Amino acid sequence: MRDLRVGETGTVCCLEDPEMALKLLEMGCVPGVQVRLSGRAPLGDPLMLVLGDQEYTLSVRASEAATILLKE
Repeated sequence: MRDLRVGETGTVCCLEDPEMALKLLEMGCVPGVQVRLSGRAPLGDPLMLVLGDQEYTLSVRASEAATILLKE
């Protein structure tokens, strides 16, 4: 997830870190949902994600985004 460029989209495949997974799942980052990277802070952290068709916006740290794996 953190390797996406602003404006690119992907579909969540799975979450790598079991400890972080529950937090991300509760925030709507579930396998199968489409995500779009809509922006980054000036120093690259945090990242702003738009989830699904509902245009739900989520801000996550780069370390959290690194645990989100996307389908190729």
